[in-house]
Amino acid sequence: MACIFCEMPEERVIARNTHAFAIRDGFPVTPGHTLIIPKTHVLDYFELSNDLLLACDDLLREIKQHIQTDDPTVDGFNIGMNAGLSAGQTVFHCHIHLIPRRTGDVENPRGGVRHTIPGKGFY
Repeated sequence: MACIFCEMPEERVIARNTHAFAIRDGFPVTPGHTLIIPKTHVLDYFELSNDLLLACDDLLREIKQHIQTDDPTVDGFNIGMNAGLSAGQTVFHCHIHLIPRRTGDVENPRGGVRHTIPGKGFY
């Protein structure tokens, strides 16, 4: 089966380094939602080598800075990865979601990613 991230068109790439690249998410949760993707095809975060992990982290930090420079209303981020079918992974090539957040974008953000499972976010 073909991998959409291994065959990514160059015009979608917004940033890159030696081992990773970034694209805007095709189905963004918020404006600026970006995916950081290792160039090497690995299944998920747990298969990343140290070189790939560091390259992805470098791009996460770079894109975060660009997003906040371009949109000063961004004052928080969610960073997420789905590892495995039961965790919601649909593309089986590691990718890291960088989701910009803005004060007031939800009524009560407490719990953040804990809202992945309904009823677990508020504690």
